[in-house]
Amino acid sequence: MWQQLRRVRRSRTVRYGLPMLLLVVGGSFGLREFTQIRYDAQKVKRKLDPALEARVNSQKQPVILEEEYEKLKELDLDGWRNIRGPRPWEDSKEFQNQQREQFSKGQ
Repeated sequence: MWQQLRRVRRSRTVRYGLPMLLLVVGGSFGLREFTQIRYDAQKVKRKLDPALEARVNSQKQPVILEEEYEKLKELDLDGWRNIRGPRPWEDSKEFQNQQREQFSKGQ
């Protein structure tokens, strides 16, 4: 009986295969538990009262959409001119001066 036990202990399958199998299966269960903790924490974080959540979001956004709309209503968006920018080989200062002269002559 002791010889059979000794023969089993010397077997390569028992020596190397069994620990590897235990590591893979045990690691799978361990990772499942850790990922479950992660998802549980996310659920708790997302559970906010809707009224409280509305107050929190309004504090994060200092500018309200209606205020921005009122500012844009006051601007003249139709009175614009398309002005070509200088090419890489052109002198930008000289080109800007030419554009200003043409614009002032046009008005």
